[in-house]
Amino acid sequence: MKLRLPSEFLYQLFALLIAVIVVHAAYVGVIRPSADAQLATQAAQQAAGEDPTGNRSIAIVIKDFEQEACFILMLWALAIMGFKASRTRAETLMLNQALIAIAEGTSILPRDAREQSRSLEALPTEEQDYLLPRALASALSRFTTTGSIPAVSDAVREQCDIEADRLDS
Repeated sequence: MKLRLPSEFLYQLFALLIAVIVVHAAYVGVIRPSADAQLATQAAQQAAGEDPTGNRSIAIVIKDFEQEACFILMLWALAIMGFKASRTRAETLMLNQALIAIAEGTSILPRDAREQSRSLEALPTEEQDYLLPRALASALSRFTTTGSIPAVSDAVREQCDIEADRLDS
């Protein structure tokens, strides 16, 4: 869990920076010049006493700074949502893996729990940070030290509550 928050923060920071650069470049290079040219044409037609021809284009409608800020925030939000979706997909795939090699219905003793947690420690660092391996490692550690099933249940509940609080913030 130590590496996730800084990497997520850096991802969000760079996503915002890239969104600002891309959207502002589009506005400076395409949208505002196009809108200014169309408005100048319409102003020249009005000055000549003619009725302005042509409809208002999308460039005129979105040329203001407020719309630029909205597009920046939209791209930033989409990048964050993409990151979260990728993370959720990886966590979902983790649910299908057999992380502990114990047959269903087999009992383990507190002295065996430490040995079972070695498979969790063998996971790549990024995968160790997912909820399921963290909860299992916490449960096995608590079972090793206390030998109490209710304590194990509390440890798993705490991990899930911590994750829920993190998602809420």
